[in-house]
Amino acid sequence: MKLIVGLGNPGDKYAGNRHNIGFMAVDEIARGYTFGPWKRRFQGLTAEGQIGTGKCILLKPATYMNESGRAAGEAMRFYKLTPAEVIVIHDELDLKAGVVRVKTGGGNAGHNGLKSLSAYIGNDYKRVRLGIGHPGDKAAVINYVLQDFAKADKEWLVPFLDGIARGMDRLVEGEDAAFLNEAARGRVAAKLNGAKAPATAAAKISKAAPKIEAAHKAEKSLEDAVAAAVAASTPAPAKSAAIPAVAHGGNASGAVARVVMLPEPERAPEKPAEPAPSPAPAAAPVKEASAQPAAAAKTPPAQPVKGVLQAPPAPKSTGGLFGWLFHKRVRGGSGQ
Repeated sequence: MKLIVGLGNPGDKYAGNRHNIGFMAVDEIARGYTFGPWKRRFQGLTAEGQIGTGKCILLKPATYMNESGRAAGEAMRFYKLTPAEVIVIHDELDLKAGVVRVKTGGGNAGHNGLKSLSAYIGNDYKRVRLGIGHPGDKAAVINYVLQDFAKADKEWLVPFLDGIARGMDRLVEGEDAAFLNEAARGRVAAKLNGAKAPATAAAKISKAAPKIEAAHKAEKSLEDAVAAAVAASTPAPAKSAAIPAVAHGGNASGAVARVVMLPEPERAPEKPAEPAPSPAPAAAPVKEASAQPAAAAKTPPAQPVKGVLQAPPAPKSTGGLFGWLFHKRVRGGSGQ
């Protein structure tokens, strides 16, 4: 038989405190292994059930944290158990939130619940240390452990406690390493489900609103970037200035809602370009001069036109001296 003691403070006021993570763990064990109903015994609440092959008793002391040893000692005496048969689950400031460690014996590190247990039952019991993180300042420890877990912490806390419960059958059999492996699966499940890193009181996230001057500079830079993009993508006309543009609207990623093109400035009208002179027509090819005299060239007779005076026909050429001699010798002309 094993006595599994979860440490915490009784009452709804403390139910969600970081200091009560031991109570949360034994509640998850009771649900996971179908323990019987909780009963008021041994100055606390107890539930009986079976984990693995052995019978186990779950105990949540109602004596408040500083007197946890009284309830545990009474239950040990009733069942005639030794400290080696006791498993205590408690919060641990020296471990990061969501980290679990197991040890037997050792110091109490200022934990009042462990001090009380050591005083009533000895120091050789097994401790399951569940990390909740440290606030960073020793003076803030009391307020820190008595504060509820943040809503965001539930994203990792729920699978973390589930891993503790699933691995408990290994722990009661003395297989500490196997228990830690099973508990680590809860952290892996939390990461796979997109859980954020456990928050601590020391983590301070500052999200100050940007100054007005900085906002104006950002807007001006956006306008300049849009104007440069428009000028680069649009070819500028000859002898004209670039068209200005102003960006309106937008978001943090730089997307522009719309771009308004300003009207183009007036320019003096340009003189129309003079047409280029048309090329001169090519000269008609010149025919070679005939070897015959110009008078010998045959000219088609002009056709008379009715109603128009016609010029008298040109006298027939006699051919000159050469023609007279040719006529006289060949044809026997008189030459007169």
